[in-house]
Amino acid sequence: MAFEKLRRDYPSQILINLSLALLGLNLMFLVNSWLSSWSVYGLCVAAASLLHYFLLASFTWMGLEAVNMYFALVKVFNVYVPSYILKFCALGWGIPLLICIVVLVVNRDAYGSFSGNAEHTFQPLDNSDNFCWLQDNVTYYASVVAYAGLIFLFNIGVFVVVLIQIRRMRLNSPAGTRRGVLQDLKGAASLTFLLGLTWTVGFFTWAPARVVLLYLFAGLNTLQGLFVFLFHCLMKENVRKQWRIHLCFGRFRLEEHSEWSNSASVRVLAKPKEKFLRAAIPSVRSVKSNSTDSTSASSDSSQRDSPCRRPNLDLLVHSLVLPRAQTGAPDTESLNPTSG
Repeated sequence: MAFEKLRRDYPSQILINLSLALLGLNLMFLVNSWLSSWSVYGLCVAAASLLHYFLLASFTWMGLEAVNMYFALVKVFNVYVPSYILKFCALGWGIPLLICIVVLVVNRDAYGSFSGNAEHTFQPLDNSDNFCWLQDNVTYYASVVAYAGLIFLFNIGVFVVVLIQIRRMRLNSPAGTRRGVLQDLKGAASLTFLLGLTWTVGFFTWAPARVVLLYLFAGLNTLQGLFVFLFHCLMKENVRKQWRIHLCFGRFRLEEHSEWSNSASVRVLAKPKEKFLRAAIPSVRSVKSNSTDSTSASSDSSQRDSPCRRPNLDLLVHSLVLPRAQTGAPDTESLNPTSG
């Protein structure tokens, strides 16, 4: 968020919103019991509704991650969509707000406090172990379980399609450029945490291995933000480059116009004539971007070979960077290999 060059493209902006939703969810979860201990009904309702809102917002932004990935990799539209991110923000933050408002209008007593000592035992606000959350099971299953289930079904579908595309890339790529199973697993893991597929473990906690699955569910979801940071921030070459330019000192500092800095932006442009072809036949790009040039370059070359082919996913797995949706306006600045 601190570096403008890292938040230019659509995937980065969507990832920022997802991170904010997860931050709000975790903070509200941590302070919930403390707020409940105050024994103030209005405060407990506010805490429960905010927790509900950020939970739904997190699910929604995970679904929007899949939508953006679907537009970029599967349904490649060569059309400009105005206010792309603004529309995503309206959906990502607006739908959860609408659901919470409907819950409050339909059932004012849906939010409240229940004891954490006994399962499904609702008590007055007189216990420090109470937790502010949805008290009505029908509301819970309709506004949380069903909503999350629909989103994760779609995310699983997109996840499978992406893995199939990666597999096809492996089979069609030359023998010298094929990557190993470890690289495929790394790409699959990065998408698993980005799309929130670890939350689906919660749907199977009724089985005989319920306790084990609950521990697995809690551990994976607690570390979701950490894994998103590792796969989609720390392991991205352009992010490390910006850190070295702005945050490091001494021999670790990297000059903004150094040879390494420039090579990080154009590492996929192996053939000189490709630059000319890209300038002559630019693909439909998003707003100024520098973190996904590698995927866009592969998309352009594939589109020149055949209009029905999909973007090259080999570079997606290699760089662990999600491509932006092919729905933005052309960006002439990013065609310059020395920019950003």
